[in-house]
Amino acid sequence: MRPLAVLETALYADDLDKVEDFYAKVLGLEILTTVRGRHVFFRCGNSVLLIFNAKATRIAQPEGSRLPIPAHGATGPGHACFRASSAEMDRWIERLTGFGVAIEADFIWPEGGRSIYFRDPAGNSLEFAEPKIWGLE
Repeated sequence: MRPLAVLETALYADDLDKVEDFYAKVLGLEILTTVRGRHVFFRCGNSVLLIFNAKATRIAQPEGSRLPIPAHGATGPGHACFRASSAEMDRWIERLTGFGVAIEADFIWPEGGRSIYFRDPAGNSLEFAEPKIWGLE
């Protein structure tokens, strides 16, 4: 047996209001749920992007909580890559720069496929890439 796909990806941020605004307005992701000061979750195609405040999730759930989720969290910038077609790449650059987001890198991989890198307000490294960088279509 092996997993079929990544269902969710988690990033961490101290200022959830800023990242909520960024992912909803700049990237156009649909907000699924928000718990102020703890997390904001977004739908991204057939998966979910979870953004947590690490300080709020490093502690175990209170006894009697209806969800027995173990403590977790990370510090420092994380990374997530979003799938984009070749035709969308220049449009994403235009959209991002239109919102004042700097493009840190824009290149073609040696085996083919383009990637662009930028940061969210929490400093997480984000990427748009063509699936062919991993031999996917």
